[in-house]
Amino acid sequence: GSVPENYSLSQNYPNPFNPTTNIKLQIPKAGNVKLTVFDVTGKEVAVLVNENLSAGEYKVDFNAHGLTSGVYFYRIESAGFIDVKKMMLVK
Repeated sequence: GSVPENYSLSQNYPNPFNPTTNIKLQIPKAGNVKLTVFDVTGKEVAVLVNENLSAGEYKVDFNAHGLTSGVYFYRIESAGFIDVKKMMLVK
C-alpha cells in the first residue's frame, strides 16, 4: 500500500466497546512506535505496541478483559509525535 504522509491515530472502533476494539495508526516513516492505554487516574493498563515499525497503516486490537467499565485513554508516541484519544468500555 501507499505510505501515509502524516502520523495519525484514529478513533477506536467500535466505541463504546466490550471487551475488544481496534485502533488504526498511520506511520509515515519507520521508527519506534509506542501505543499505550491508561485509565482515568493516569495508570498504564496496557502496552499495545512498543517496537520498531515500518511506514504504513496498522490496525491494533485491544482486549479490555479484566478491566472495569469506564473511560480509558490511548496514547501514541513516535519520533516526537504524540496523540491521545479517549475510548469507553461498557460492560
